[in-house]
Amino acid sequence: MNDTQTSEVIRRFNDAFQRHDPAILSDLVAQDCVMESIQPAPDGARYEGYEACLGFWQALATESATSFDVEDVVVSGDRAVIRWRYRFGDGDDNSVRGVNLMHVRDGKIVEALGYAKRPA
Repeated sequence: MNDTQTSEVIRRFNDAFQRHDPAILSDLVAQDCVMESIQPAPDGARYEGYEACLGFWQALATESATSFDVEDVVVSGDRAVIRWRYRFGDGDDNSVRGVNLMHVRDGKIVEALGYAKRPA
């Protein structure tokens, strides 16, 4: 897969969270997708398969009181790194920064590993 194809998948993935539109996600997740969330610490939870990954992301995308700010996206072939800030209230005290390491195959997300900075 080339950078342009991966970039488009990641753009649509990010749009789902920024627009709070979970329907965007249904065409982006592979049947054999594996996803690791940032919680619970220290290792996060692991989700395997289309239904599990899609369900987690769709629930997150519908949370209208939260927001994802995409700080940077780097794409190289079928891989991408998304640097983000997740806001769950007003001010920087109610946010967490992190990254997702993404793997895209045939226009679908097959792996998404989330990591976040812990508060001091």
